[in-house]
This record gives sequence, C-alpha cells and structure tokens, in this order.
Amino acid sequence: MVVEVGYAQAWDPEARAVWRPLSAGEARERDAVGLPYVVVYRTAGREAPLEVRLVSWRDHHVGVWAYDDQGRRTHDVDLRLLDDPARLFHRHSVAWNYPDPETAEFDPECPRVILDLFPDGRGRRIEQPRGYYTSAGLTEEQRWTARPAFGEWPLFSAEAETPVFEAAEVPGGDAGEAPAGCWRAPRPAQPGPIGELFRPGARVTDGYHPEQTVVEPCRVGTLRVPSGVLALAGPDNLEDEPEITVPVPPGEYVLDEARVAYSYHCEWRKAQVETTSATAVRLLVSETPAVSWEMALGADDDPRLFIEDQIAGFTTDGATGCFADAGSFEALVSLFERGLIKGEPDLDGYEDLDDGSMFMHRTRDAATGGELMAFATTGDGTYPVWLGRSGAGELVSVVVLVEGMPTILSEPDGVTAGA
Repeated sequence: MVVEVGYAQAWDPEARAVWRPLSAGEARERDAVGLPYVVVYRTAGREAPLEVRLVSWRDHHVGVWAYDDQGRRTHDVDLRLLDDPARLFHRHSVAWNYPDPETAEFDPECPRVILDLFPDGRGRRIEQPRGYYTSAGLTEEQRWTARPAFGEWPLFSAEAETPVFEAAEVPGGDAGEAPAGCWRAPRPAQPGPIGELFRPGARVTDGYHPEQTVVEPCRVGTLRVPSGVLALAGPDNLEDEPEITVPVPPGEYVLDEARVAYSYHCEWRKAQVETTSATAVRLLVSETPAVSWEMALGADDDPRLFIEDQIAGFTTDGATGCFADAGSFEALVSLFERGLIKGEPDLDGYEDLDDGSMFMHRTRDAATGGELMAFATTGDGTYPVWLGRSGAGELVSVVVLVEGMPTILSEPDGVTAGA
C-alpha cells in the first residue's frame, strides 16, 4: 500500500481539508520548537484521508484521527507527552463502529468505545450508547507508546500490509484566516464572561428562561481566613483536606451572590411570577475588577492531562460547597457535620443561616478564629473554582458558578456584553 504524506499548519475537520500547506522542512522546524502542525496520510483513489496526525508539543499533545471510506472519523486517539521525553501516554480515545455506510458521522446511536486513562493506573472503558462502564483493563505497556522522531510516525490505520510512504503536495484552500473550526490542541473548560454575572443590567439566559436580568449582587456576610489559605470544598464529603486551596492575605473577606431577576408562568398560580435566583457565589479579595479568569487546580491536577472541556474543582454529594479557612478546615468541617448532620442542639461555633440566600451554614473555630461558610449548589458533582485577576495579575476574587455559565445576551443596541 502506497501512502502519500503531506504537512500543513492546521486541519479543518468539517471540510476535511488542510489550511496553509507546509513543506516537510517547514513542518520539521515547527516540530522542533513545539508549534502545532498536522500530517495528512492519503491513498490513491480515496477521497477521504486515511489518517490525520495532529501535533502540538507545546501543549504536550499528539492526536490521531482515522477515517473510513465515507470520510467518517472512526478513531480519535489522544496521546500526551509527560515527564519521559522518549514515550507518549495514551490519555484518551474514542472508537466508532458504524453499522452501515449510511450512518452519519458521530451519530449519537452509533456504538462507540471510550477509553479514559491516567498514568497512576486508573482508567475506565465506556460503551456508548449503552452507558456501560468497566475498568480499562490495560497493562502498563499498553498505556504507553514510543515517541518516534519527526517523519517516522507509524501509521495507526495500517493492518497487515506494511505501507510505503511517499511525499505529497497537500492541496490548500484559501490562505487567509484559518476557518473557525480548525483543529487545536485540547484545552480544559474555559470560564466564560463571569464578570458579567456581577454587573447589574446585563442580560443573560440559562437556556430555560429566555431572558434574565442581572441585579445588584447580594452581600451575605464575611469570612475570616487567618491562615492566609482559602479552602473550597464540598463539606458533606468530610475529607481531612480541602480539594482546592488558594493563597490569600490573612484577613476577613466579603462574600456575595450574583443574582438574576426574571418572570415565568407559574402553573399552579395561573399567573406570571417575578422572582430572583442566584447564579454564582464570590469571595472578594479586592474591590479591583477582574479582567481575566483562570480555573483553580487541586494538588493532584496535572494540566498536561486535561482533555477538551475537562474541569477541576471540588466535589459534592449533597449539593453543597463551602469557602473556609484552610488552616482550621478539619475542625470547621467537624462542626458542620455535628450541626447539620447530627443536629446537635445549641452547638457553639455553628450557625444555621436563614436569610433567603444560597449561604446556609456558618462554623467558626474558637481556637483560630477561622470560619467556614457553606452554600447550596444546584446539584451534585464537581464544581470548578474560578480565580479572577486584575490587569496586574493580582488575585481579586474567587467565584463558583452554582449552575453553570449562562449565555450572555446582546445589549439593546445589538452589541454583546464583554467578558
């Protein structure tokens, strides 16, 4: 089997075409400095590519997309370059098994197998659409592959026949701006315009209510952090250590909620009802506005392993999160358990708040003065923690979205609100 090999700066998966073809020498230069490029493998008489390799060493990523004769992606393999420069880790893969030539690419009902692997030996195998989960069942050797030199990549799609590679000119389209859907390396979940949730007058939608208006943030109290380390966690998990910690100057900080007002038709009242609800909770480190946001990482989170839209954060099984002083976290969570779960009456250092806000409980450690403030989320699961920074890069706020990022609507003049 003769396989033609060409290089380009990017790949447009919708058009199944390259953007800005490269010579082998130009691709080699990009490879050496870690810049993204793609390798396209084709065979004569076949319109669809056989395989596309997507390389971005600066992102620790190599992807492999294999295609069938109908131009449908059949395999998506995500390899990562970690601490060993001589080998790549099989982080994630999806294999589609199209039952017939008429089945559309990525049809939700198409059988597919997903592998999700981690270097510490954890891993799971998911069969969709059945939703059947098992352990990955792979050996250590199966999780890793040797990192080949430039131009010596093995062909993932090759079976028994050894391919013969030939250099090929890759036809390119318009050399202007890259199409919006061009491949890029996987990246973790992005924050969205969080600041807009605290700007009165901004218009948003949660997808269920067509229009909501941001109202003045509701200040619900303060939190003492004498240790200089802020903790965010699900207090119901009763872990000894918080999942997310953030250094802050020792002190007392304002806590507030972002809220939206909207109307909806109440079925049992048979009338239109005006109401407000919380969208986010925030600890203000400074009154300086945040101009950028980043996701806080836990001690065990490795950004090199994040797949597309992956989140890090704290986990709750009781629809509850908390801001707390990390230096007295164990004592504060113990008080939370005794007050909320065990219901000890007149417990010193525990307060059940009833002010109509998302914040429900406060505990205070008498020995250190550190405090915990618990708040309600809209469900169980993992909640990212977003760090807002000033233009100078200083931490100015810590935010948790309690039900995901709403969509920002255009202003009345047709201009979408900024980030």
